Amino acid sequence: MSNTLVVVPTYNEQENLARLASRLLQLPVKVDLLVVDDNSPDGTGKIADELAAKHPQIHVLHRQRKEGLGRAYIAGFQWALDRDYEFVFELDGDFSHDPDEIPAFLRAAENADCVLGTRYQGGIRVINWPLKRLMLSRAAGIYVSTITGMPFTDPTGGFKCFRRRALEALSLDAIESNGYSFQIELTHRLWRQGLRIVEVPIIFTDRVQGRSKMSGHIVREAFLMVWKLWSQNGFRRSPRIHPS
Repeated sequence: MSNTLVVVPTYNEQENLARLASRLLQLPVKVDLLVVDDNSPDGTGKIADELAAKHPQIHVLHRQRKEGLGRAYIAGFQWALDRDYEFVFELDGDFSHDPDEIPAFLRAAENADCVLGTRYQGGIRVINWPLKRLMLSRAAGIYVSTITGMPFTDPTGGFKCFRRRALEALSLDAIESNGYSFQIELTHRLWRQGLRIVEVPIIFTDRVQGRSKMSGHIVREAFLMVWKLWSQNGFRRSPRIHPS
């Protein structure tokens, strides 16, 4: 058993899951994979079970219905905390996050509580996105930073590595958001507690198989959640506790 777990939520990812699992198992660092499947109607859960039967590093958590990205990750995080994992990753199941970048995250995590993959540090590293989607993402990052004061170039990104102590500090039952704002809320909760957060540059490639889960509801949830997080921090634009 590795001390590193990669959590991959899935919903209709039958085209990608086997290839993604293979890439993870071939990394120069040992990782375990937890597939959190929301009862995908395309049979993704069955594929995950077949992979787990062949590879002891692969595990599957079946959920009865689709409840959103945030709930899936929280279920995966709790699964990791119930075991002895020290490093826990968020990774998209559609190859928009490159598994080969995981070793760089682990190196950065040696001196951090949370590592964020950034698409925008020192330039734009996004492939195959339409201009409208890119502008929405950049505007969202600026919006989040302006209101909350978080100094990160990509606060909405979903490629992350958490140390165990960071997940324990999150109080998972208290996480409110579920969609686009889920990533913002996790980072803000850690940042305002003074935990050490660092960014590492990544290349983000839009999915080539399947369909994006982005929706207007997800965007609206994120718009409102940012103000709520600012309020929770006592209308401060700095952490309550500064990193030591």
